[in-house]
Amino acid sequence: MHELSIAVAVVEQVEEAVGGQGRRVESLTLRIGELAGVVPEALDFAFALATEGTSLAGARLLIETVEGRGRCEGCGREAPTGMPPVLWCAACGATLSLLGGRELEIVRVVLADGPPGTRGAQDGPRPAVAGPPTRDEEAGHVPHR
Repeated sequence: MHELSIAVAVVEQVEEAVGGQGRRVESLTLRIGELAGVVPEALDFAFALATEGTSLAGARLLIETVEGRGRCEGCGREAPTGMPPVLWCAACGATLSLLGGRELEIVRVVLADGPPGTRGAQDGPRPAVAGPPTRDEEAGHVPHR
């Protein structure tokens, strides 16, 4: 189950990005392509294990699924690949080049107001940023190492 290694890597990257802020992670959103070979249910289970004892413990994992899409090398037609993927053009039979569907990205981290192990303040969670804590900002992307 490679979802566990993915979950551990995601937790490490998020902890590094929000490290030192002393706040727990309320939720984490991942963008995962349907062709990435990740089983969402297995990732959700692995995420719960990987977050134990971290600032992400108890965080909600949200997954945005990206449709697999391809472009025909023959006629230029763009179409979804489907699952399992069909990698040839329905119109002319030529090979499709993948345009999307293999993504695996951290797109949003939302922090609670309180430190790890506490509930957030009444006014709700605050998004995380890679730099110093700033209210009402979202990290559009957590940097890779």
